[in-house]
Amino acid sequence: MANESRPCPCDIGDRFDYGGRGQEVQIEHIKAYVVKPPVSTDRAVIVIHDIFGWQLPNTRYIADMLTTNGYIAICPDFFVGQEAWKPSNDWASFDEWRKTRDCSKTDKEVDVVLKYLREQCGAKKIGVVGFCWGGAAVQHLMLKNPQLKAGVSLYGVIRLFEDGSSLLHPTLFIFAEKDKIVSLEEVTLLKQKLKENCKVDYSVKIYPGQTHGFVHRKREDINPEDKPYIEEGRKDMINWLNKYL
Repeated sequence: MANESRPCPCDIGDRFDYGGRGQEVQIEHIKAYVVKPPVSTDRAVIVIHDIFGWQLPNTRYIADMLTTNGYIAICPDFFVGQEAWKPSNDWASFDEWRKTRDCSKTDKEVDVVLKYLREQCGAKKIGVVGFCWGGAAVQHLMLKNPQLKAGVSLYGVIRLFEDGSSLLHPTLFIFAEKDKIVSLEEVTLLKQKLKENCKVDYSVKIYPGQTHGFVHRKREDINPEDKPYIEEGRKDMINWLNKYL
């Protein structure tokens, strides 16, 4: 069993046998995984990967799941060709690695993807979801980007944004009770700031007994008791998008 005490235990329960239903495309300077529903739609979701990058089978599984719920889903390479983190890497070098991959500097890529979704896919209502590193990127985008309609941040590293509460769009925050990356104290502080400053709809939900990465990991293989919370988290994500897109 993987060790959950590491700086970012995202690789527990990987779906390495999952191939994906979509295709890889080149959009200007970015590669992306795109999957579309069989029926035409003007709703799309940008999926922002975790530290393990845009090709991770788990993340593509979530993109495909969004498509089965009627959305065009796209997972771009927000590392823009830089190498994703590997479970075999030395965790002592993680902080240095992360410095060159700033989740608050995704705006250029998001603009390219938004243009593609509007012009090539006919999307008019576009939301964003993200996991861990990507969850923090979602929070940044909900604070800055007027073109997005809604966001779901899943166990995003909220301490990266000092003023993370003046949201422009409805945002759902999903956290795990036993997350060693994002503490409950940080979540409590976020809730406090949102209550004081946020003028749009938001929700902060903590899932009991869960650890970092639980929604986009096949963790029921490790502990079957996690399965209801995994399913609930995914359902909450879809319901939030359905409500605002």
